[in-house]
Amino acid sequence: MSDRVATREEPVRPTLLPISLIDGAGVAVNGKRTAGFARPDDQLLLGLYRKMVVARRFDIQVSALTRQGRLATYPSALGQEACEISAVAALAEGDWLFPTYRDTVALVSRGVTPAEALTLFRGDWHLGFDPGHYRIAPQSTPLATQALHAVGLATAAKLKGDDTVALTFLGDGSTSEGDAHEAFNFAAVWQAPVVFLVQNNQYAISVPVAKQTHARTFADKAIGYGMPGYFVDGNDAAAMFAVISASVERARAGGGPTLIEGLTYRVEAHTNSDDPTRYRGKAEETTWRGLDPIARLETYLTKAGILTAGVAADITAEAEALASATRDSMSESPVLDPLELFDHVYVNDRPALLEQRAFLERELAATEAGGHR
Repeated sequence: MSDRVATREEPVRPTLLPISLIDGAGVAVNGKRTAGFARPDDQLLLGLYRKMVVARRFDIQVSALTRQGRLATYPSALGQEACEISAVAALAEGDWLFPTYRDTVALVSRGVTPAEALTLFRGDWHLGFDPGHYRIAPQSTPLATQALHAVGLATAAKLKGDDTVALTFLGDGSTSEGDAHEAFNFAAVWQAPVVFLVQNNQYAISVPVAKQTHARTFADKAIGYGMPGYFVDGNDAAAMFAVISASVERARAGGGPTLIEGLTYRVEAHTNSDDPTRYRGKAEETTWRGLDPIARLETYLTKAGILTAGVAADITAEAEALASATRDSMSESPVLDPLELFDHVYVNDRPALLEQRAFLERELAATEAGGHR
């Protein structure tokens, strides 16, 4: 046996059942299902609840605006709030988030304004916010590409001596992409400070998990790369926060990457152009609605006397204020300059690009002159 194998620490293996700290009925869990993780204190859980409620109201509002034609498309994260909000809450200000196209509520929870977050989905511009300011990479439509970017940034931070951690979201469908496997392998070999969070919402558009992998869980894949793997109830905000925050701090301390699977469900359609009734039944959706992440935490906090009527009213008011701001921002007509298409393409403009820009300038000038005649 080589010294490398003999001295290597045995990575944490995923549990048989998903880790849970508060069950579907809103009752605190003890024993083996906790996998040794402690339930966060009630005030922290109240903060998670507040952000989840606000995030859902935002998500519902954006879906409504999309149906009205004020956005080109929108991929809802309704039902996945425990994964989204817990991940953001576990990050330090200097850490980086690498989202997918479905993680807009995570962006807003981290401080991106509705107008900035929705610019992409309205089709106004490629990106509406400054990644460096928010420490959030651009939302990615190609699957799993952001995972490699996260590993690259985290490795650079490690080489520089920074304590930055990168967390990247992935969908269950993303794990079938080569980019995901390359990211897992590079991260493990380089011991990069990265947390991979797979939101297993059961479907990659219409393709169910059974057609994505024959593995018991996505978290089981971690062992093949030599990193810890955790299988977590993705609708349990307490468990998600406990596992993610521990994994983030492990990465920050030099312990390397972690792969986490949050078992959850996409309640809404893939996007506004999708018809989920073609590939899943109503009974399935009803079952998962009964495991709603917000409802279970609400039950727990109410029984604990933490969530009072006054606090609930305050949270509702905050959620409605964000919904109103979102409506207002999407009602404003954007001021667009078609020539911006040529900005930030190359460091040094190429002759062909300059020629195309000049052609468009002439076309715009001619159109404007014709409009004033």
